[in-house]
Amino acid sequence: MGLKRRKVGQIPAKADVEKQAEFLKNELEPRLEEAKEGKRQVFFIDASHFVLAAFLGYLWSFNRIFIKSPSGRQRYNVLGALNAITLDLVTVTNDAYINALSVIELMRKIIEKCGVIIPITLVLDNAKYQKCAAVMEYANEKGIELLYLPTYSPNLNLIERLWKFVKKDCLYCKYYDSFAKFKNSINSCLGEIGNKHKKDMKSLMTLKFQILKYPNL
Repeated sequence: MGLKRRKVGQIPAKADVEKQAEFLKNELEPRLEEAKEGKRQVFFIDASHFVLAAFLGYLWSFNRIFIKSPSGRQRYNVLGALNAITLDLVTVTNDAYINALSVIELMRKIIEKCGVIIPITLVLDNAKYQKCAAVMEYANEKGIELLYLPTYSPNLNLIERLWKFVKKDCLYCKYYDSFAKFKNSINSCLGEIGNKHKKDMKSLMTLKFQILKYPNL
């Protein structure tokens, strides 16, 4: 048999695949089933820090190709909450940094948009600004459940797929001559996930999560 070309993937070195599988089966999937039945609202939370810089969309070319690169490294921060079922997106954005107050503001927006008629679960990672007393106290006060992912588990966070899509759509091989145009492009993409990008979202945001296993080396 001849050699076959295989796609090379990456697994976070500190990821615990057994804990991921246990979390998926015992914590995440039961809540998603309730969400499908209309008994719970599940949002996946994460922040993406988009940097105004050159992003190459390919690794090689027959001809040498150059793209302009902006000067400086201005950053546009987007803290997002993606509804697992409806794919509605709630965001908090700024040009500085994301902190606990940003997370609290996001929860306030979620309540304003969706209400608390049925239970709300937020699935999020263990970033310090998300797993702190202020955030936990506010969530408890508003009756919001915080479901923290196992450490090093971006593969279990649905919104990570959205960030990858935005980078591909807005950043790869594109040049913006101003930070305002850069932000507008990102905002436009995020604002169109239920319309222009609806077909892409339907195929990308399936509730199937892959537990990656370490290869035998």
